[in-house]
Amino acid sequence: MRKIVFSLVLILAIIATIIIPACRGKFPTLSITLGGVDSDANVVLFTAENQNYFASNGIDFNFKTYDTGPDAIADLLNNKIDIAGASEYAMVSGAFANEDISIIASISTSYVIDLVGLTGNGVKTIADLKGKRIGVPLGTINEFYFGQFLELNGMSINDVTMVNLTAAQDVAALTNGTVDAVVTRDPWESQILGQFPGGTVNWSLQSGQAAYSVLFCRNEWLALNPELVKRFLNSLAKAEGFVIEHPSQAKTILQQNYSYTDEYVNDIWPHYQFSLSLDESLIAAMEDEARWTISNNLTTSTQVPNFFNYIYADGLKAVEPDSVNIIQ
Repeated sequence: MRKIVFSLVLILAIIATIIIPACRGKFPTLSITLGGVDSDANVVLFTAENQNYFASNGIDFNFKTYDTGPDAIADLLNNKIDIAGASEYAMVSGAFANEDISIIASISTSYVIDLVGLTGNGVKTIADLKGKRIGVPLGTINEFYFGQFLELNGMSINDVTMVNLTAAQDVAALTNGTVDAVVTRDPWESQILGQFPGGTVNWSLQSGQAAYSVLFCRNEWLALNPELVKRFLNSLAKAEGFVIEHPSQAKTILQQNYSYTDEYVNDIWPHYQFSLSLDESLIAAMEDEARWTISNNLTTSTQVPNFFNYIYADGLKAVEPDSVNIIQ
């Protein structure tokens, strides 16, 4: 009888070690490496880490910085990172190239991309841009917005000389005369204004069209890790709620990661809307960008891709179904 009782106790103890941690939300810890550009939109990621949302979902989170979104996508395709963060325009390029990747979510929209010119180099009006050298990170959303801006003002990208620059190179290129103007965003725009006080002119380029900060994964990785994707998105959903409900603390988290001043953070905060989503407007934006890419002969394709085929909605539907507004 004692042996039977002992055996039952042992069995119950083993069951408890399996069931109780599961009930408490414990998971086997798995590593996720996300690569993306330095962006204020990353406050959602930093908050998920700071508030231990990743840890509570069994995720060892690592962030790797890239100069541009396309650089991050390249490493994603080469299996060097698990998730890439970039603008939606990276999906336009990816779809034209038939890359085997999908968008799993957008974490924010923003209006932060500007054109900054040096008045000392003859850039005082929009018309002055004709024939000038403009620094632009080619193959990115910045190129699209700049091209669209030129067209709205009676010009095209053929009327300027575009110089391929990353945002981090903008100040040096303006200082040494490599370019006359740059397509950029903060914090680099603030650095330029500080470097050339009273000697700049700037224009907002987005014309009411928001830029999306989206997350990409390889389809093969998604097929192997559906539950991990849900845990990752669950962490971001909690972080999004924290950012919205506790903006002061979220701003502090952003400052801790990027050494920003209070003035800077308060200034840029209204330019971002933090929302974990998959929305029809994202599809519409990519379709518009694809048409522009085709019309400017930046691709050999003549058809706008079906971007519904490049959306992985299962993860977000499981976590926040109301945040998915894409009818496939």
